[in-house]
Amino acid sequence: MRYSRLLTLLTLSLVPAAASAEELTAVATAAPAPIASAPRLPRIGLMADAGLPDGVNGSLVFRPVRWVRAHVGGGYNLISSGMRAGVTLAPFGWGPSLTLEGGHYFDGNANGIARQFAGASFKDNVLLDRVGYDYGNAHLGFEIGYRRVTFYLHGGMSYIRGSVHNVDSFVQSQTSGSSSSSGTEVSIKQDPVIKAIVPSAKLGLIVYLW
Repeated sequence: MRYSRLLTLLTLSLVPAAASAEELTAVATAAPAPIASAPRLPRIGLMADAGLPDGVNGSLVFRPVRWVRAHVGGGYNLISSGMRAGVTLAPFGWGPSLTLEGGHYFDGNANGIARQFAGASFKDNVLLDRVGYDYGNAHLGFEIGYRRVTFYLHGGMSYIRGSVHNVDSFVQSQTSGSSSSSGTEVSIKQDPVIKAIVPSAKLGLIVYLW
C-alpha cells in the first residue's frame, strides 16, 4: 500500500513536467515567423518638365537607389529639337535635391517665333535663320513624393553658349549703301560666340513604371 501511494504521487508530479518539456521542444523547433520586407522601389520611369533654357523635355529615368536618379531624353524650345542628360541627388528620396544637367539644341529658324511676339510687321532677320545653343544647369530643388510619382521644382543658374550665324550677311545688308560711296567694305569671316550665365528654373513630373 505504501509503495502504491508513492508511485501515484510520482506519476502526478511527472505529468506537468512532461507537458512543460513538450512545450519547450515545440517552441525550440518552431520555424521563425517571416519578417515582412518593404516593397522594392521601381527603378525606371518617365519624366516631363518645362522651363528655361531647357524648353519642354521628355526623358527616361533610371533610379538605381532611392537617393539618386539619372535621366536622358529630348526636347523642343519652339525653335528646334534638342537633347539633354543629367543626374539628381535627393538625400532623403524626397525634399531637397541637387541637379546637374547638360543639353544641346540644334540650329533652327527663330524668325517664326520672333514674328509671333513682334507681330505680323516683323521682317525676317538673317541672324535668326540659324539659332542653336549648348547649356548646362546647376539647380537646387524640392521633390514631393518618391515611390511612384514625383513632382519637383528646380531653380538655379545656367551656362549658355551659342554661335551667331550669318553676321557677315547681316553687316553687308546694313552697310551696302554706305560702303559703296566710301569705298570701304566690312567682312566678318568667323561667327561670333555668345556666352552667358543666367537664372533658370523648371517644373516637372516623374511617373515610375517598373
